[in-house]
Amino acid sequence: MDVTDGMDVVVIGAGQAGLAVAHELAALDIDSVVFERAAVGHSWRNRWDSFTLVTPNWTLNLPGQPYAGTDPEGHIGRDEIVDYLERYAASSPATVREGLAVTSLAAAGNGYRLTVEGEDVLARTVVVCTGSFRVPHRPVEFGSTRVPALDATEYRNPDQLPQGPVLVVGSGQTGCQLAEELSLAGREVVLSCGRAPWLPRRIGDLDIVTWLARTPFFDLTLADLPSPLARLGANPQITGAKGGHDLHYRTLQALGVRLVGRVLATRDTRVTFADDLLASVAFGDARAAELRDLLRRLPDIPLDAQELADPAPFRADPVTELDLSGFGAVITTSGFRPDYSTWVDLPVFDELGFPITDNECAAAPGLYFCGVHFLQRRSSSLMFGVGRDATTVAASIARLR
Repeated sequence: MDVTDGMDVVVIGAGQAGLAVAHELAALDIDSVVFERAAVGHSWRNRWDSFTLVTPNWTLNLPGQPYAGTDPEGHIGRDEIVDYLERYAASSPATVREGLAVTSLAAAGNGYRLTVEGEDVLARTVVVCTGSFRVPHRPVEFGSTRVPALDATEYRNPDQLPQGPVLVVGSGQTGCQLAEELSLAGREVVLSCGRAPWLPRRIGDLDIVTWLARTPFFDLTLADLPSPLARLGANPQITGAKGGHDLHYRTLQALGVRLVGRVLATRDTRVTFADDLLASVAFGDARAAELRDLLRRLPDIPLDAQELADPAPFRADPVTELDLSGFGAVITTSGFRPDYSTWVDLPVFDELGFPITDNECAAAPGLYFCGVHFLQRRSSSLMFGVGRDATTVAASIARLR
C-alpha cells in the first residue's frame, strides 16, 4: 500500500457521506484522502438484485450533483444508485482509495493513528463516514432449527433459496419488501412482525416523501424523539419496487403472506412467537395517523385523498408456534446496530454505540462523524440530507486550519 504518513484530512468510507464530505472539503481548497474498504457505494452494492430506492429519485441530491433525470417521483434500482455514486466520486478532485480497510482508529499526539491494511497512517483530522448501521441485529438465533438461515444482506433473489416455505423475521422496509418478492415468486411466506409504522406511497401525484419534505418531519432532531432508543425504531413500511406502491401488513395479508408476532424462542425445528401481532398493527396505525395529521396541515395537500383516510379494520388469528420442518429458509431482517466501538479506540460513544457529537458533528478535536442516523437531524444519513452535515464538517475543518 502506497500511503503517506502525516496526512492532513482522512475520510473513512466512500458512501454518500464520505463522498459528500470530500466534495465540500475540495470546494474549500482542502485536500483529503478517502479510504474505502471495498468499492464506492459498497453498502448499496450489497442489496438484493431487485432493490430500488425507497425515497423518490429527486432525493439523489448530493452537493454539486442534484438529480438530473426525467422521473423525479420515481424509484431507480440498485445498480443505478451505484452508478450515481461512482459518477459523483469521479467528478471529485479528492483521492478515493478503494480496497483499503481502516481497522482501527486511536488518538496519537495532536492527531490520530489509523491502521490501514496493517500499516499505520497518521492524520491531523479524521472524518468517519462508515455508516451507523453496519452489524446485523439478530435477537434470536436459528442455528438449532436446522433450516438454512441467512441475513438480509446475504439475500439476492428467490431462486437462491432452497425449495419450501420461507420465514422472514422482521417487518420493517426490508422484511416487507422481501416477503412481497418471495410471495410474488410463488413461495409460501410467513412474516414475523414487530412494531413498524407505515405510509401510503403517494398522495395525489406526489410521493409521500415529497410531501413529508414540506413538513418539519426530516428536520426533527434526536432531542425530539421520545427516547434515545427510538433512534433504533423501524423505518416506515414502504417500497419503491415496480414503480412504487403501498406495502404494509394489510397489503401483505391480502397477498397471502401469513403474519405472526415477534419471535420469542427457537427449539429444534419449532419457533415460538409472541401473541402481539394485533398490538404491532395498532402501533403502526397510530404512527400512520400521526403522520396523516401532520400532512393535513399542508396548504396544498388534497384533503379528499383516499390515502389520508383511516385504514380498514385489521383482522387476524395469528399462531404462536410454528414447526419449520420442510421450510426452505429463514431470512432475518431485524435491523442493524453501530459497530464504531469495535474499531475506534476513543470514548466518544453513547450506550447504544452512536457517536456523541457537537453542533459541528465533532466528537473530539479533529474527529468528525457524518452520515449517522439522527446525527444532526432525521435526514442526516439520507442522500438528500447528508450534504448539510458534510458542509458543516468541511466548514469546521476550514475554521480550525
